[in-house]
Amino acid sequence: MGRAVRRALRIILVLIVVAGVAACGAAAPWGSKARIDRAADEEGALVIYANTGDQESAALLGAFRRAHPAIKVSFQRQNSAELYQRYVADIAAGRPSADLVWSSAMDLQIKLVNDGYAQTYAPADKNALPTWAVWKDQGYGVTAEPIVFVYDKRRLARPPASHAELLAMLRAGAIPGSIGTFDPQRSGVGFLYYSQDRLAWPQSLALSDAMGAGRPKLYESTATLLTAVTAGEIVLGYNVIGSYAAERAAEAPEIGVVFPSDYTLVMSRIAFVSKNARHPNAAKALLGFMLSKEGQALLAAGSLRPVRADVARPQPPGPSPEAARPIEVGPGLLANLDQMRRARLLEDWRRAIGPNRTDDFRRVRDRRMTGNAP
Repeated sequence: MGRAVRRALRIILVLIVVAGVAACGAAAPWGSKARIDRAADEEGALVIYANTGDQESAALLGAFRRAHPAIKVSFQRQNSAELYQRYVADIAAGRPSADLVWSSAMDLQIKLVNDGYAQTYAPADKNALPTWAVWKDQGYGVTAEPIVFVYDKRRLARPPASHAELLAMLRAGAIPGSIGTFDPQRSGVGFLYYSQDRLAWPQSLALSDAMGAGRPKLYESTATLLTAVTAGEIVLGYNVIGSYAAERAAEAPEIGVVFPSDYTLVMSRIAFVSKNARHPNAAKALLGFMLSKEGQALLAAGSLRPVRADVARPQPPGPSPEAARPIEVGPGLLANLDQMRRARLLEDWRRAIGPNRTDDFRRVRDRRMTGNAP
């Protein structure tokens, strides 16, 4: 065999090897997913701490259980503040805890990621997510849920279309009844929405003052706030999670939903795989499924608006693109947890509500833990 022929054969062999390596590299994410799925089935269990309700998560978890019948899924619900405290206490005590942590208290979730409680994991569908929904390949925004007004159609024929209009109506005495909202002193998501309002709109504190003048009712649970609207106890609910509002409005025709036209906050339920997970592959398998097109469609079927743009949103239509103000998954949320800033914001809130009044307001909790607690 001539030297030129041997050289040509060597070149061909090198090209074949390079092509094979490239093909393997391209297939790596899917191969990795298959390995994770196999390892997840071998682990045989998965513990989830979440504040999402059964009705909203049922389709997603049902499909996951069917795909992984060998995995025993324990879905443990609590409100956002309890979830955070329980998880941190578990880790500090060395107790078995959550494999996957999933909560709408975005600032608390980002604190946990920042403090080293999360594993790094890049699911196959990461590139399909908006950039604002991913931080450090550890914290993932799974939903994109508008924060809305709800109102009693029986008593309020023309609801406010924006924050500015709500302020004007309150000042004019044009709201025929009490307003309900979250108590930011006791609700993790209530403080999140209040602090984001302060960043989004210079007049937000004036709106708090106007609410305080009307002696609002304060809540720690979305479910009880929505029930108060249907029962006629309040005429308008402020800063309500849109997915739950739309769900209740479909059952109760007396409830109306408003996506504020000046700006609509969009929150996301953040999930991460615990660094101390006893079943890390099961947690990764579920997180990957939650972010897949199929998983996102199942969340949408449960009224949770998906974060992916290539999945149909549930009805009613959401805010306009111009009004939507997503709360970015990232370190900016850590400012909420600075104790001096938090104390200052809450002092502003108490002053707006009125000195020595807060103890007069009813604070209610959904003891049945329907999962609609924020």
